[in-house]
Amino acid sequence: MASIKPIRDPKKDHLLTPENCAIVIIDYQPTQIHSVNSINTSKLIKNICLVAKAGHAYNIPIILSTVNVATTRNQETIPPLKEILKDEISYDRTSINAWEDKEFVEAIKKTKKKKLIMCALWTEACLAFPTLDALQEGYEVYPVVDAIGGTSKLAHQTALERVQQAGAQLITIPQMICELQRDWNRNETVDEFLSLMFEDGAFVGL
Repeated sequence: MASIKPIRDPKKDHLLTPENCAIVIIDYQPTQIHSVNSINTSKLIKNICLVAKAGHAYNIPIILSTVNVATTRNQETIPPLKEILKDEISYDRTSINAWEDKEFVEAIKKTKKKKLIMCALWTEACLAFPTLDALQEGYEVYPVVDAIGGTSKLAHQTALERVQQAGAQLITIPQMICELQRDWNRNETVDEFLSLMFEDGAFVGL
């Protein structure tokens, strides 16, 4: 079989690999979730949970952040996502832009990954601002477009256009999962790959 022996260094691959990326999940809290109008709420929750599950399936570092929990102005990460990420440290902030929080940025840098799979609410603020800052600092940023949302479809789409023009690489959940798996010979994650793709709906049972 031609693809038995890897021909690329997974740490230097220009595509996403489990070895060269980190996942960033910002502000999936009740206030933000319930004010999103660009995607169905249930779909949004399902999709961000899929991103988190993929992170665990491929052993990718996950940076979780919230805003204003300690000040009591906001509530914690929504329970379905928090249950998946229960072993992850949550970095609480007061800044709308997570990249202006010292502990958050230090956590990103500690992963030593230059490719960031980015998910945040809302698209026009908590996704756009750290994406633009990360790009300025030399990171590659991959917003997962079907796991984020804005206060309106216009706000969501305009923010995506802004970050894309700045150099962000937009991806979807099926693309992310396929890019991480890449080869059926990666037997240790085939079962997880199939499970994630079926849960997404990209694969349909016969």
